[in-house]
Amino acid sequence: MTRVQCDPACAPARVCGRVARENALRCVCGGGCVGAWGDAEGMTAESKRQRVHESGAADSGRPVRSGAMKKLGTHDGTFHCDEAFAIYMLRLLDEYKDAEVVRSRDPKVWEGVDVLVDVGAVYDHQAKRYDHHQRGFEEFFSLERSEIKLSSAGLVYKHYGRDIIKAVLPGVRDDALEVLYTKVYSGFIEAIDAIDNGIQMFESTQPARYSMRTDLSSRVGALNQNWNESDEDFDAMARFKQASELAGTEFVACVKYYANVWLPARDIVVLVLNSRFLEDSSGNILVLEQFCPWKAHLFDLEEELAIPAAERPLFVIYADYGKSWRVQAVPETESSFKSRKPLPEAWRGLRDDELSAKSGIPGCIFVHAAGFIGGNVTKEGALEMARQALRIE
Repeated sequence: MTRVQCDPACAPARVCGRVARENALRCVCGGGCVGAWGDAEGMTAESKRQRVHESGAADSGRPVRSGAMKKLGTHDGTFHCDEAFAIYMLRLLDEYKDAEVVRSRDPKVWEGVDVLVDVGAVYDHQAKRYDHHQRGFEEFFSLERSEIKLSSAGLVYKHYGRDIIKAVLPGVRDDALEVLYTKVYSGFIEAIDAIDNGIQMFESTQPARYSMRTDLSSRVGALNQNWNESDEDFDAMARFKQASELAGTEFVACVKYYANVWLPARDIVVLVLNSRFLEDSSGNILVLEQFCPWKAHLFDLEEELAIPAAERPLFVIYADYGKSWRVQAVPETESSFKSRKPLPEAWRGLRDDELSAKSGIPGCIFVHAAGFIGGNVTKEGALEMARQALRIE
């Protein structure tokens, strides 16, 4: 039988070795070594030696705790993005930042962990058990997102997500926290849940035109042992840690992007949406003094604020990166090429003096042939283009 080195935290293993592969739970020293890792920073040499080994555990099958050190558990063998990411999220919390991570399929080992994810066939928040594979599991992030069941990542985020975001963004304001909590799920975690649960992005009877293998779940999966990779060359716990850090690093970057880029744009759209009647009594024109991504925010906020259809913006005015201004027709949906109300047909495809003469508005630069966008030298000129467009059928 192939022998590979036991986990280095198991002192007797230095001379005994470990039998077979990672999912063989007992090393030949009799100590019941299981795959584990913890944060080496701030740990004593003694805690490092004791963090994994079940000293004298051959009879009970229960791991011995190293003082008050917390333990996070998941299954061994092939890993997926959801549990690798769930472990990372938990370790962002102060309570588990120095926790030992144990990977095993032995129920007796599970009894000794503080939090268990993606294994055990139990979902019980009070007991801190977060599996999603059991029959009858029907847990979703919200009623609005009830097509996608949660994976272990989604379960951990649902219960600890606000604290996790606060760990990434110290001092985040409460109203921003709630917005980010929802956005981070839909923008990052939902895809992990869907992929782990085998949910297709959309229904299709046609073969895919190309294959997607660069998503986060695929990249995490690629870190598993290859069929032709020897046991001696494969360190399962090191690979799992690499997978966890890969998912976690991208998560932290995503949270910071939403907080520092996406959310400020939303705040601007909220402000101009609430003050739009000052620009035009119809409420159909939105004016941005500085360009920012506005489409997704506008559609979300129209629903959140229950804005009547007759009062929803039809045109958005914003400063271009140069010194000119743009007037853009609002699309029917975020991804639609069809506008709620395009710029007048008589203006389309015209430029400069010809367009100004046709519209009677000084400073016109252009109107696109499809009528979805135009330009003017001044803010006042762009506003007048939008106002006239509202009146022209």
